Amino acid sequence: MKIVVTGSLGHIGKPLTEELVHQGHSVTVISSKAEKQKDIEALGAIAAIGSLEDIDFLITTFSGADAVFTMVPPNFAEADQVAYYRRISANYVQAINQTGVKRLVNLSSYGAHLDKGTGYILGAHFAETILDKLTDVAITHLRAGYFYYNLFGFIDMIKGAGFIGTNYGGDDKMVLVAPVDIAAVAAEELIKPAGSETIRYVVSDELTASEVAHIIGNAIGKPDLQWVVLTNEQMRAGMEKRGLPPHVIDNFVELGGSLHSGALLEDYEQHKPTLGHVKLDDFAKEFAAVYQNG
Repeated sequence: MKIVVTGSLGHIGKPLTEELVHQGHSVTVISSKAEKQKDIEALGAIAAIGSLEDIDFLITTFSGADAVFTMVPPNFAEADQVAYYRRISANYVQAINQTGVKRLVNLSSYGAHLDKGTGYILGAHFAETILDKLTDVAITHLRAGYFYYNLFGFIDMIKGAGFIGTNYGGDDKMVLVAPVDIAAVAAEELIKPAGSETIRYVVSDELTASEVAHIIGNAIGKPDLQWVVLTNEQMRAGMEKRGLPPHVIDNFVELGGSLHSGALLEDYEQHKPTLGHVKLDDFAKEFAAVYQNG
């Protein structure tokens, strides 16, 4: 099969490309950075260097493809995240319509079933909505959980304050995921025969925030590490002290609030997947290495 992978050689794109090439598929990887071409080609894939904002580039790259893996790369500089997700998703729709691609696997997020109140995840909801307008295309939305590597963002807080603090935590349930587990599911879905549209959750581990703190704490020699629930105001004030832009703060506070309320996981609880292979205990070793060397 001829398969196009967006997302360059990121946490998902690299293992996904490696797996697809290993299976014997012809893989084209889109990257906005010319310096990535050598690394892409070293994996046995074809490099397509250009921007997802460029419709003509997407049409050229998608032409002749049997399947495409789409994602909207994180861009916190975009003040209006929904508009950003809408724009990139609309570009995908136009390119797919003009090239006749029949199989689409899209990286989405848990909580994408909600049309408000989810901060950064709201963009994933509208991306799904826009992509679902495609006809004669078999679509699978991969609703991924909380990425393990997001926990790296708490290292400074742990070192400085001695705890993890957000407007969710304690007994709040978290569904976490390793990018390699997402890549494995994406590879499986991309080569499936065309069928009806599906939604598939991708999660590696289910734990409470307190359990996450305990596992991470043990790995770094702080077995009493706590994940403290802050008020929205406390979380906002802390992020303001770090100098984060207002739109970033608003999105994170809203996202955390939806996790704390349980709304983010309502649909997930009705469609639980088989958990992936990489557990938090595995990731904790990587976390500890970064923590100790940071």
